[in-house]
Amino acid sequence: MNAISCDRKPLQLLSIVIPARDEEACICSTVEHLHLELRLHGVPHEIIVVDDGSKDRTWELLLELAQRMPEMKPVRNCDYNGFGLAIIRGLDNMIGDAVVIMMADESDDCHDVVRYWQELDRGWDCVFGSRFIKGGGVIDYPVIKLAINRIANRFLQFMFAIKLNDTTNAFKAYRREVIEGCRPLIAPHFNITVELPLKAIVRGFNWTTIPITWRNRRSGVAKLKIKEVGSRYLFICLYIWLEKYFSCGDYRRKD
Repeated sequence: MNAISCDRKPLQLLSIVIPARDEEACICSTVEHLHLELRLHGVPHEIIVVDDGSKDRTWELLLELAQRMPEMKPVRNCDYNGFGLAIIRGLDNMIGDAVVIMMADESDDCHDVVRYWQELDRGWDCVFGSRFIKGGGVIDYPVIKLAINRIANRFLQFMFAIKLNDTTNAFKAYRREVIEGCRPLIAPHFNITVELPLKAIVRGFNWTTIPITWRNRRSGVAKLKIKEVGSRYLFICLYIWLEKYFSCGDYRRKD
């Protein structure tokens, strides 16, 4: 973990990128609760929800939300679908100088978004939430997924010699320059959840960790399939591991 930078200009606008596929049961409440929390804490923001090929009324509901919420920006991922591709499309459309990536099912706590913003504004390049440090927690986490999660994160800690113990969690925050410094982003699926933080660390951006809470979705169907934890994740991890040890620092941040 590198030292915090104290000479940063204050942040002006937070972008929140939310990929959504077939989330008609919860997308409105997710966006409305997030918008209210950010307004209450005076966080200037835009909310970018990327519809990733939904077959239900998700896109229609997003258009309705945008009519009454100027901060809401619906984007449609019309070409190739995939969780990672939806996030990349959202990042391509952001105008903020910082971004939080958040799930559509209200499993992530809106107040943690405010805390991310505050930490980024202190000068951190990246803020990574962990559900598995003091102050963090999970509610109703499926036992099998929890076991796989802990094994995968232990593996990443060993592979990259890092203390971060919740790398696979998508819910993280970055300054804009980190996103640009991590391009090109190549993970089309849920493996983008490890590509972004690992690239940021390997390329020399500073980061910190805060405790966050997570609650299992109360409606809809989870999109992550356990079989995805295999080859797709391993490919991205090996790709970044090779960069870390064999690229001679060609892609590291230049101060």
